Amino acid sequence: MNILVVEDERNLADAIVRIVSDAGFNCEAVYDGNAGLTSAESGLYDAVIMDVMLPGMDGIQIVRELRHQGNSIPVLMLTARTSTSDKVEGLDAGADDYMTKPFEAPELLARLRALTRRQGDVVIDTVTFADLTLDLETHDLSCDGREVHLSGKEFEVLKMLMSSNARVVSKQDLLTRVWGADADASENSVEAYISFLRKKLTHVHSKVQITTLRMLGYRLEAFDGQE
Repeated sequence: MNILVVEDERNLADAIVRIVSDAGFNCEAVYDGNAGLTSAESGLYDAVIMDVMLPGMDGIQIVRELRHQGNSIPVLMLTARTSTSDKVEGLDAGADDYMTKPFEAPELLARLRALTRRQGDVVIDTVTFADLTLDLETHDLSCDGREVHLSGKEFEVLKMLMSSNARVVSKQDLLTRVWGADADASENSVEAYISFLRKKLTHVHSKVQITTLRMLGYRLEAFDGQE
């Protein structure tokens, strides 16, 4: 499980990251509302722990925007506000749970586990993008009746690209998520697997292409003229 923390108090954010990481989750933090929305939209995370009061967009605005987009990522709101009306506002905006500061680490982890269990009740076995369908169990990629099997790394790279909803995924994000932060891999590894995937997209006659954006990364684009 990959957990995103959105909290502008850096000491608190880093403490939450340590607590959640020690409990066995992968956890990263961003420190303002705009970065929080972009990260939550990326498809890289399974749940968000988010403060209400943030520079840029506040937590309520972020949750409303996510739900407006149809993004159902579980959100646990954190705030120093304790009134019932504040809690109602957060929940009505689309938050899944609400905790007031200060809080105890065991309760935070219990609520996070409850959120991720709830998300796990919804079994999603495929990811789609344009004419592509990726089977998350078999690692088979299909397009209009044509099918090809992906290797483990090919599957993980393409899943990230398909889950990003046409947003750019950087080489560094691919290295960290697919190969691991401590793995002895380089950007050449990413480039090699992008090449493998392009051949497989051609093999299934997909109109989807992997576009390289210099100095930024990769994203998927669908071209109607592609055969």
